[in-house]
Amino acid sequence: MEITPITLENRSVINEFLMKHWYSTDMVVCGEKIDITKSDGLAVFSHGEITALLTYRIKPDHTCEIISLNSLIENRGTATKLLQKVFDIARTYSCKTVTVMTTNDNLKAIGFYQKRGFDMTRLHYNSVEKSRKIKPEIPLIGDYGIPLRHELEFEYVLKI
Repeated sequence: MEITPITLENRSVINEFLMKHWYSTDMVVCGEKIDITKSDGLAVFSHGEITALLTYRIKPDHTCEIISLNSLIENRGTATKLLQKVFDIARTYSCKTVTVMTTNDNLKAIGFYQKRGFDMTRLHYNSVEKSRKIKPEIPLIGDYGIPLRHELEFEYVLKI
């Protein structure tokens, strides 16, 4: 498996993937609109097709924030390898932590991040309501029929 950084050469394919899987190239996190066409990221390709993608940004406070993570083929370690690579990148920017936000309905993500050492640090109560004002296509009901209301913040403390 080869992990490829997002570049100008593959950006259009990346953007198409984002549109297909997120229905937009804008992500709204706690009421902040993020244009992920400008985010850094890592992709895994198989036979010319993206099978996994992680986007992130390095914030001024030296926190690395994961903005999106998709892995189309589960249980093969691909998403974990993307996480390990973003941890290495974060260290090069002197980041102390890597954070990620997910919604209360995303049970797979909640389990995934906790199994890999992330700790839940904040509950952003009813924050999805605020985000819907910016991105109205966010559904009312999420995965497993769970009402989509809150954002959960997870943090991984990087070991030096």
